[in-house]
This record gives sequence, C-alpha cells and structure tokens, in this order.
Amino acid sequence: MNQRIFSLSETAEILNVDKETLRRWDNLGKLKSIRNPINNYREYRKEDIVLFEKGKIYFNEKPSSIINTKKIYKSIELFAGAGGLALGLEKAGIEHILLNEIDKYAVQTLKRNRPHWKIEHSDVSKIDFTPYKNKIDLLTGGFPCQAFSYAGKKLGFEDTRGTLFFEFARALKETNAPVFLAENVRGLLSHEKGKTLEIMINVLNELGYHVFKPQVLKAIYYKVPQKRERLIIVGIKKEFMGKINYSYPEPNEKIYTLKDALKKGELFDKDVPKSSGQKYPKRKKEILSLVPAGEYWRSLPLEIQKEYMQKSFYLGGGKTGMARRISWDEPCLTLTCSPAQKQTERCHPEETRPFEIREYARIQTFPDDWIFEGSQSQQYKQIGNAVPVNLAEAIGYSIINLLNDINLIKK
Repeated sequence: MNQRIFSLSETAEILNVDKETLRRWDNLGKLKSIRNPINNYREYRKEDIVLFEKGKIYFNEKPSSIINTKKIYKSIELFAGAGGLALGLEKAGIEHILLNEIDKYAVQTLKRNRPHWKIEHSDVSKIDFTPYKNKIDLLTGGFPCQAFSYAGKKLGFEDTRGTLFFEFARALKETNAPVFLAENVRGLLSHEKGKTLEIMINVLNELGYHVFKPQVLKAIYYKVPQKRERLIIVGIKKEFMGKINYSYPEPNEKIYTLKDALKKGELFDKDVPKSSGQKYPKRKKEILSLVPAGEYWRSLPLEIQKEYMQKSFYLGGGKTGMARRISWDEPCLTLTCSPAQKQTERCHPEETRPFEIREYARIQTFPDDWIFEGSQSQQYKQIGNAVPVNLAEAIGYSIINLLNDINLIKK
C-alpha cells in the first residue's frame, strides 16, 4: 500500500478503535496526529500506525524492533529460569538490572549467555529489594503457584508469608515499581476454584496496585510454533487508574508450524543445528515407528495398542499425548520438562526419536546461540519450563506502550 497519510476514520478502522479513543491517544501522546493544512483535520502517518500490533497486521509488516519509547525502562525479574521471559523483554527494549534464580544450572545458563546481567543466585526470600526503591519501572516473574491455608485468616499480605507469591509481592512493595508483570500456568485461574488467584489480586490491591483482568495468551498467536498457553497478570500503581489502560498484545493471524521451527524460513534463517538428545528404548522405538506423523496410539494395530497402553487401554479418555508423533504442518504440542514422557510424547515427524535439545529450544523460539548449561535432562527441564521468547517479546512491546503512557502522565 503506497498511501502514507490516513484520516481519523481510516486510522480508527485500521486499529479497530473508535474515533474518540484516537483523540484521547492524541492528547496523551500515545499516537500523535498531524493536522491537515487545509481543513485542520486530524491525520495519521503510516509509520506511527505500524507501531501498534493491529497496524503491523493491516500493513502486513513485521513488528519493528523499535518502539516509540520515551526512555529506557528498567526491570527486575524473579524466578528467571533459563531466560525466556527476560530475553523476550530485552528484545522488546527493556533493560534488566537484576535477575534472581535459585536453580544453579539455570543460573549458569543466564551467566553464559548474558555475562553483563546482574544475576542473584539465591533463595528469593534472602534478597533485600529496598536498594532498588523507585529505581525500576517494572517487576516481572513467574512465581510457582502455591496453595494457601485459609482457616481463620483474612489472607492479606502477611498471611501469604511462606509462599513464593509473598516474595513477589514483597519485592513489589520494597521497589515500589509502577508496573508489574506476572506469568503463570493457566491452571492458576481454576486453582482452589479461583480462590488462590482472588487472594493474590486482593493482596496486590492491598499494596496499592490495580490489577487488569488476567488473560490467557496462546503462544501460537505470537509467532511461537507451539500450542502453549500462559496466564498473564499485569498491574499498575493505583495513582494511574482511570488515566490509562493496558492492552494485551494483539494476536497475529499467521500460525507457525513445526516446519517453521526446525527448517529455514520466516522464523529462523537456517535449518536447526544437530545436537544431543534423548533416545527411545528398543521396543518403544519399534512401536513408535508404526505411528504416522500427526497421529497417536490409536493408529497402532490393536494388539500393539494393548501392549503399549497396558491398563490405560481400558480406561476412558482419548489420551492423545500418548505415542504421539508431531507432524511438520502443525504447531507442536506444549513441551514438557522431558521429551519422552509416556503421557506427553513428543516424537519427531520423520525420525523415530524425541526432539533434540536444539529442536526443543527452537520450538520455544530461543535463538540457536542461546546455550543451556547442565546435564541433558537439566537442559530439557530449563527449556520446557521457559516462557517462549517470541511470546515474551510481544508482551514486552505491550508493556512498553503502558510505560510510555505512565511516563507521559508523570511529565
């Protein structure tokens, strides 16, 4: 499309917002208009429109690595793991001034790949965050979901002590970060019939934060060739309530497949490099060799189904992850901490073997030069637990837009 200037109505249609929203964004500086010299009407430049995800999709352009940031935003990340979330946020333009992780192999991975990052290898409960008060813009982390004891408690901030969520909340209280980003498994929505998440939100409110409605993001809509889901929770200091809103990243229309992950194409500029990987025992390999790409145990001959499934053969449910071979033309199923678990099998589409380390990393959209430390099983665990890098990058852009709005208000 050669057109470079768009009217208020055209821009509203492209970004799927109403005209009043565009006028408000103009006043806030979120999307500045230019004035038509003849009639003084608001008009918008294409290069400004494509800073928004819907604009990129409309013009069929790749996301820019440059967001209209007013400053470099600084973050602290807890429970950093092997760096999937941190790397994605870094690609979006966020600077990490501290990362915390307790697993020594994940720490080795972080130090190997980003020697300039300050990495605290310790129990998070031992870290004093008060030196960072009012010095960061963002606190992030994927705290493990832990149950609370409800008996006789109001379950405020102090009552969550002893859980890793408490440590996340404590870091937030001590740093006074204007924005936080938490990620977790989808199951947190229904954990204890939703009561666990409700308590977490109440505690965050108690600490002076407004929590936007948590949302499950499907990684396949964010340039990740994997059917992975993560629950995203974003909040801001209450002083900014009513002045700005947070928009989760807009989904991409294109879905990427296993072929996109492992072969040269849009996601990677070369085929996946060879690496080490787990092997199947002899009989398991013989059985899985009979499963076509995209199929699972039900495609086996009946007697072999019974041999492989054993007692599970006679129980209900499809068990579609068992003896599962992924096909080239579908996104991979969610990776686990081991590629050869019987309940969640992830077999290569052509070769009868589990995915190798570098293949696992590609499916999580880690770059090929991101090296994982530790034993083979430790490497699989780190990759399987990570937030996909491309999903984290998309979230990062949305967080930067939010921080830009806060920065405008502060000024």
